[in-house]
Amino acid sequence: MDDKHGRLADFLQARRGQLRPEDVGLRTYDERRRVPGLRREELAMLAGISAPYYARLEQGQSRNASPEVLDAIAGALRLDDSERAHLHALARAPRRGGPAGRPQAEHLPEATGVLLAAIESTPAIVLGRRSDVLGWNGQGHALFAGHLDRGGPEDPGRRPNMARLVFLDAHTRDLYADWPAKARAVVGNLRLTAGRYPNDPLLAALIGELSMKSPEFARMWADHRIQACDTADYEMRHPLVGTLTVTQQTLQSPQGDGPALVVATAAPGSPSATALTLLAQALTPGTVPAYPLAPLAR
Repeated sequence: MDDKHGRLADFLQARRGQLRPEDVGLRTYDERRRVPGLRREELAMLAGISAPYYARLEQGQSRNASPEVLDAIAGALRLDDSERAHLHALARAPRRGGPAGRPQAEHLPEATGVLLAAIESTPAIVLGRRSDVLGWNGQGHALFAGHLDRGGPEDPGRRPNMARLVFLDAHTRDLYADWPAKARAVVGNLRLTAGRYPNDPLLAALIGELSMKSPEFARMWADHRIQACDTADYEMRHPLVGTLTVTQQTLQSPQGDGPALVVATAAPGSPSATALTLLAQALTPGTVPAYPLAPLAR
């Protein structure tokens, strides 16, 4: 992972390149432009700052942008709240100190494990900050990854990783009718995490692995799109219960630094709710899944 201020420069360049003059009300008088996006001086004008100062930011040569300047740039770039917070995180001065040691393995908090069991009738999984599956209840396992070993999350060395599954696992790819939408959400969320934890070597390794193994991931990562996966509707094509639409909600601590609980619900009385009920019935003791267990994807 490149240095934090290098990633700030990359973010600014990428997002400026995605804005066209007509998007922000600038007239071009049919002039030929070498690049499709806004020019640096145009973005600086929209933000109300000097062009040379903005150029230094984009080149990674300035590290003291005030919150007011960052907000002005965010407004000029048409960033939403999540993207604005990401911009501030990238611009924040790095902490002093020696190189970070290898992060400790994340674990499923005991209280969260009790919560998973208490909502057994609702599909739920717990994800760490790098999208490792720290735990799931029976319904969550059956809905999201029934082809994998139910006990996988219990062993840090064998835990499935949802980002890997979405991009590298054929079963998970087929599970989402609109796979690109799910993939973009995963990438956008990883971007947010990378902004919060710029020195996490395990996160950097995950991003590098996905960039090497998935051209689609590499292309989406280069867009610098940010997406907070709070609530989203997905049509899923499940091998046991057929097509259903669920709302996936991500619940996290107010500090945003703990594991996230992801729950899937369907509208009461809908065919999708019936499908989730059928999935729960398929989990009763003695029931044999309609598809065999596969080796755990890593």
